[in-house]
Amino acid sequence: MPTDRSRPDACPGALQLHQAADGALARVRLPGGAIGGDQIAALAEAARDLGSGMIELTSRGNLQVRGLRDGCSDELAERLSAAGLLPSRTHERARNIMASPLSGLDGLGAADVRSLVPALDEGLCARPVLAGLSGRFLFALDDGRGDVVPRFRADLGARAVSGDRYEVLVAGRGRVTGVGGGEVVAALLAGAGAFLALRERGGSEAWRIAELDGAVPAVVAAVRGVLGGDEDRGRPDVAASPKSVEEGSGGVRAGVAGRRTSGGRELVAVAADASLGRMSAGQALVLARFARIVVTPWRGIVVPDVPGGEAAALLAELAAAGFAVDPESVLAGVTACTGRPGCAKALGDVQRDAPALVVTGGGAVHLSGCERRCGKPSGRFVDVVAAMGGGYRVGGGAVLSRREEIGAAVAAAREGL
Repeated sequence: MPTDRSRPDACPGALQLHQAADGALARVRLPGGAIGGDQIAALAEAARDLGSGMIELTSRGNLQVRGLRDGCSDELAERLSAAGLLPSRTHERARNIMASPLSGLDGLGAADVRSLVPALDEGLCARPVLAGLSGRFLFALDDGRGDVVPRFRADLGARAVSGDRYEVLVAGRGRVTGVGGGEVVAALLAGAGAFLALRERGGSEAWRIAELDGAVPAVVAAVRGVLGGDEDRGRPDVAASPKSVEEGSGGVRAGVAGRRTSGGRELVAVAADASLGRMSAGQALVLARFARIVVTPWRGIVVPDVPGGEAAALLAELAAAGFAVDPESVLAGVTACTGRPGCAKALGDVQRDAPALVVTGGGAVHLSGCERRCGKPSGRFVDVVAAMGGGYRVGGGAVLSRREEIGAAVAAAREGL
């Protein structure tokens, strides 16, 4: 839908901080959600030394630090740069790359997209013009299971079809099929460049492809052009269907999320939910001993390739640190925005209220401090929104004031997902 953007994109980054009611906020982009143990340690120390000590997991698989004190932006940037979390000062807000979190870890999907993530990130940062992408513009790489494409409505997404064949989706509507794995990165970068060129020619300030009138077919044409302009790219050339997760799945479930065998050894992916989408610096430091962590778009974490015999002990360790590791536990799959007092627009303290309002396990729940519903998950979820006077609406219903009534409504809606 064409949109008139009358103001610059104020989406926060690691350098462009957002001033919230509880201090400045910095968002650190993690292409594919991947972060090393030494990097998460550096971020945890920055959150503890410069901010409130709280780290938020976002619905795009990024991390953000809240409550930053005045005048700390230069020191924060230096710390992030030293940890390798700020590879490009010009492109840092444009590095929005989502990928299937369990790709290559559980035997599902049609391809392992992990190697495409750094290739796309490097290609993006190497093109000066792409620094003009807004902080909202999204790339997505799906290994074929359908967990990120088209679910997250990426501006440019690639989904594996079979083996080395992909389809490229533009704003969830335009489609180019028969794309080879070695062509994916070039195709996505060409599409992004074409969008910016169209925007400039039209004098538009659109942040995303769907907002620019006529952009979808033009970007599809540009993608086909970089692939040789073959019209056959417009129809499928592979009939195989990859294994897929359940269509209505809320994403990565806590616990043992995947298994694979390598060199005769069983390796498992251990997943945990961060309580209400947040973790303390201390919790983050628990994760620092692992070589690699994946932050999921469902505001949880995955520890890849844990020897099968060590999984139970790791789950117990994460539970002791305050992470949810049982998919049936009450707060598993429950997320919330910042709410009061951190957000001046919020009508309720959703972080405080959530444990009293969500009293049974089940499907995904998101509590929002206002109608903007910041951080809401993809797919099906119970929508709980704060209202004036301390009440909440559950699933768009009437405002409920008594906590027992709200809890019962949430439980019923959660059971019905």
